[in-house]
Amino acid sequence: MTAQPEPSRDPAIKGFAIALGAFRVKAGMGKKELAEKLGYTPAYVSQVEAAKNVPSMKFAEDLNTLFDTEAFTELRQNITDSKGNSIFPPGFTDLLEREAVASTIYIFSAMVVHGLFQTPEYAYEILKSGRASDEIEQLVAKRLSRQSLLVRESPPQIVAVFDEGCIRRAIGGTAVMKSQVEHLIELAARPNIMLQVVPSSAGSYLGVMGAFIMMEFDEAPGVVYTEDYVGVNLANHPAVVREYKISLNLIRASALSVDDSMKLLRAVREDL
Repeated sequence: MTAQPEPSRDPAIKGFAIALGAFRVKAGMGKKELAEKLGYTPAYVSQVEAAKNVPSMKFAEDLNTLFDTEAFTELRQNITDSKGNSIFPPGFTDLLEREAVASTIYIFSAMVVHGLFQTPEYAYEILKSGRASDEIEQLVAKRLSRQSLLVRESPPQIVAVFDEGCIRRAIGGTAVMKSQVEHLIELAARPNIMLQVVPSSAGSYLGVMGAFIMMEFDEAPGVVYTEDYVGVNLANHPAVVREYKISLNLIRASALSVDDSMKLLRAVREDL
């Protein structure tokens, strides 16, 4: 695999790298000496130990032979087993599972268009910062696969409220934004989706406190998710969920009607 410029955030890859460094130091070998003993380049050994490259299973087997252990093939298998999950922030997998079975989903976004409504190009621009290309591709693919719930048979009811800044912020340039706004207009025409926009003229309103997602289920209590730089946070206490629902109603009171929101979206599209 091609080395990445930044260390991986995958715990399994980092675990392999730490073990490699520990075994090598304990054996009193430098990276160059280890590479020569195993028949690999010093650059490859350095990349793996820095968690900038995924070790091959052959490399893991060679390390097992050299250090008389079975640890490295087990650590390499952990990388395979965890692939596709480690790139997601804590709590995100739980959000996806609940999202898939929700009967109603309420969304408020203050800064960017919510993931369920993003085009591939817009999603790429949102997700690319600080990530390797293969990780970006996985995240974009997962984001797009989530959107199937919007058009499936018996889809959930969606109530989405966006701040006007979401649809005017220049993410990825004019072409990306025009396509994104057109996509919002198309989705808003679906019978299961109600989309409203809080205009910039609303000034300060309750939504400035931050974005959130609230879900209701046919046979389970409602939940609320908020996001931060670390991961996704779940709140499921009935009193907390009730407060968020009240907050959403107050935010919607500051928003344009559905018809006027569509007019604004069309006006933004024409401005692009």
